[in-house]
Amino acid sequence: MSFQGKNILIIGASSGIGLAIVQTLQAEGASLFTASRRTPQGIQSQHITWDVTQPVEGLFDSLPDTLHGLVYAPGSINLKPFQRFSLADFQADFNVNVLGAVAAIQANLARLRKAGGASIVLFSTVAVQTGMGFHASIATAKGAVEGLTRSLAAELAANKIRCNAIAPSLTDTPLAASLLSSDEKREASNKRHPIGRVGTPQDLAAVAKLLLSDEGSWITGQVLNVDGGMGRLK
Repeated sequence: MSFQGKNILIIGASSGIGLAIVQTLQAEGASLFTASRRTPQGIQSQHITWDVTQPVEGLFDSLPDTLHGLVYAPGSINLKPFQRFSLADFQADFNVNVLGAVAAIQANLARLRKAGGASIVLFSTVAVQTGMGFHASIATAKGAVEGLTRSLAAELAANKIRCNAIAPSLTDTPLAASLLSSDEKREASNKRHPIGRVGTPQDLAAVAKLLLSDEGSWITGQVLNVDGGMGRLK
């Protein structure tokens, strides 16, 4: 599964799942381009500093003419009872998870078309297909990501651009630190997953690598549940 000679843009690359994807692809020889608020440590990439809630005209002009893959990994975890969510909470989650992805894809669509077989990888959550209390805002935003995934897959298939989303359950990242902040919380979270543990960033990076690779060239329009069985098993 070689990525030699392939230009891959990873947005949200400085920590968590995004960083694990960058590390995985660097080991496979990809030419990496990263965008996030902070520069990823230990990574050889052309980095663009970007807060995804602030679209910037011409932000990606320094990238090469051809991109073989684009990963949009930023996310948010904002959990509380529905009545306590403000409209601003919903808007903030939508901005990070949906509109940032739209801006990045639109800005790089011509580069992806030139690859003659590019791949877009987005991120959803198990909470879209499995109703979970206190998840109203993030489930709403990620539900939009799933709709975007399928719509783009249909529209861009003629350009040989594939688009898929990965829907994880709770993963051990800095974003989820408060949910795994004690041995008791971690053990309870482990037990909620049929496979007996929460996810790791590397679990998700392995699936992203497949979707970006030539071996994944017949996969498009899919939302892949990578969730330790949480979404389908009891």
